[in-house]
This record gives sequence, C-alpha cells and structure tokens, in this order.
Amino acid sequence: MDYRLVPARFSALPGWDEDDPTPLMAAMGRCRAHIRDVKPYKTGSLGITAGELLTLLDAAEAERPEGPAAVRAFFEAHCVPFRIEKADGSAGFVTAFYEPEVAVKAEPDEDYRYPFYRRPDDLVDIDDANRPAGFPEGYAFGLMKDGAIIEHPDRGAVERGYLAGRGLEIAYARSKVDVFFAHVQGAARLVYPGGALKRITYAAKTGHPFSAIGKLLIDRGEIDAATVSMASIRDWLARHEDQVDAVLWHNRSFIFFRQAAVDDTSLGPIAAAKVPLVAGRSLAVDRMIHTFGLPFFISSDSLTHMDGGKPFGRLMLALDTGTAIVGPARGDIFTGSGDAAGALAGHVRNAATFHILIPRAAAERYLHAEG
Repeated sequence: MDYRLVPARFSALPGWDEDDPTPLMAAMGRCRAHIRDVKPYKTGSLGITAGELLTLLDAAEAERPEGPAAVRAFFEAHCVPFRIEKADGSAGFVTAFYEPEVAVKAEPDEDYRYPFYRRPDDLVDIDDANRPAGFPEGYAFGLMKDGAIIEHPDRGAVERGYLAGRGLEIAYARSKVDVFFAHVQGAARLVYPGGALKRITYAAKTGHPFSAIGKLLIDRGEIDAATVSMASIRDWLARHEDQVDAVLWHNRSFIFFRQAAVDDTSLGPIAAAKVPLVAGRSLAVDRMIHTFGLPFFISSDSLTHMDGGKPFGRLMLALDTGTAIVGPARGDIFTGSGDAAGALAGHVRNAATFHILIPRAAAERYLHAEG
C-alpha cells in the first residue's frame, strides 16, 4: 500500500472537542437501513466490511445519543481513530462540491434553450466482460450501434445537436454555463416558473474522461493558479462569450441525469451511497479504497472560511465518490444547495489531515497490523 494507518487518540484530533457531529446520527440511520434492507456497501481495499460498519450503526440505533458531548462520547466508545499517512509524506487534500439551483422551463423558448438530458437508451455500461478490443480502458460507458459498442459522441457533439429530437430533454436552462456546472457537480435543483422545485441527479455519462477547464485556463495564463475558483472561472467565461464553447468542449465528458423529488429541502441529493447527502457532513472518497458509511474526521488549518475564520475540523461520513477523488487521503466536501453553498465550495482547495474512525469490531485488526 502507498499509505499506512497510524493509531491516534481522540484528543489528538484538532478541534474534536468543539465539533458537533449530531447531524451524522440520522445519516447513519439511513446508511443502516440501506445496508440491512437494500444492499451492503462494497468493501474497499482497506478491508472494512459493511458487516463491521453495522456494529457501529446498530449501536447508534440502540443508544441514540443526544447533544454534541454525548455524540462525541459515542464515537469515542465505539471507534478507534487512525491517521492516514501517505507513503510519500504529502498531506491529504480536500475540495468541495454543492448542488446548484438552476432556473428552468419545461419547454424551450427564446431564452431557455439549453437542455438537461436523460440517459439515452442506446448508452451501455462497459466493464471487462463486454469491453471491445482496443476500447479506451477508462471508459465506463459507450454507444451501442449496429450491434457493436463504439465511443459515444462527446460534449461538443451533444451540444451541437447530436441528441436533439429524441425526447430526452428534462428541462431547459438559460445558460449553458449553468448546465455545465451542474454537470461538474453531478446534481442540481431545478426551479420552475411559479417556484416548483425538482431535482436531477447523475444517471450516467458519455464515458469520456473529465478534463478540468480551470486547469486549461491556468495553463493558458488566463487565470492565476493561486486564486482559481468556480467564481473566477465563471467570471472569465462571462467576459469571453466568444470562447465559451471552445473552453467547455475541452471537457469532453457529458453527464446524463435522472429526475428525483425534493422531499426534504434541508437534505442534499441521494449520492453514491444511496442516501441523501448532509450539508457540511458528507464526504466523497475513493470508493476503491474506502467503504461507504465510514466516519472520517477532517482537519485543515488553512481551510477557515467555512467555520467563521476557525480552522476546519469536522466529523463526516463517506457518502459519495467522484472520478477526481483518487487516493486514501483525498476528499470532496458537500457544502449544501444553492448559491451560498456554491460560494463556500468554490474556494476549497486545501491540504488536510484525514483520520478514519474504524469501528472497534475491525480496529483490532489494524492495531495488530501497525504493531
């Protein structure tokens, strides 16, 4: 492994004694219901199983601690914290994501012209069993055409009209930049005339790898790497309307959505762990390494704008993943829904320390390995 787990004490977690992890209790209950009633989460390479996680989730259901001190005491009794130490000595790293709110109409008009698309019926999932010889290794989707799987047309082709006329449009936005950033986030709340609120969440993609347009603009000298953010990228696009298509089409990946209800406006979309995200308490992780539902304590001295100028230190649950989230100490923090959440998310690119809280049912194994 290119990392190791170093046992720690809760007293060594920066900000642990000030954190209020009570919002995690309801989320843990939802994870428990999914594991028990629907399907256990896949075990990541770290080796913590859904069954071992259930010992923690069952205890939470039985004890139901209330209040910050009681909830912290619950985790102290049922988990052992381990610092994730990368072999190269580098720090962990966090970014953030959010659920945009986009004004839309159900039918296009002169202003609302840019569609969100459902998954096409000729898009197929690709794995090792059906991957054609020579097909790009990283592609998880392709186009079924004349009995063969080929590469699906990319973002540029779709936005030039490849899918037009097939009845796949969910709704239409006023700005293709708004649509693009909803693709980047993987979800959005759609606000219809009159105030009706609906939600779209990730369903599939064309298969092409994600390419960050922020990096493109940095490489071209258009934006300073030290200050790049979603806001600075949006500002540049607004000032260079003649270059918007070329820049957006640099990211060949194109996302398809499915519709979902907004049953509770305080919760985010249902993500990869099949439970709703909780603002400020949900973390996207590398699912190849980590098992969904596990608690992580994330601390960062440089990330201060999310907690009124104080260094970031929060207990979070691993509830999502993403193609850019790779490695044992790499995370993406869900900040919530709407413009305020977007303002928070757009400026998070910080070194961070990752502690994983391993249920005591499994912790002995890792303590033994460390010894």
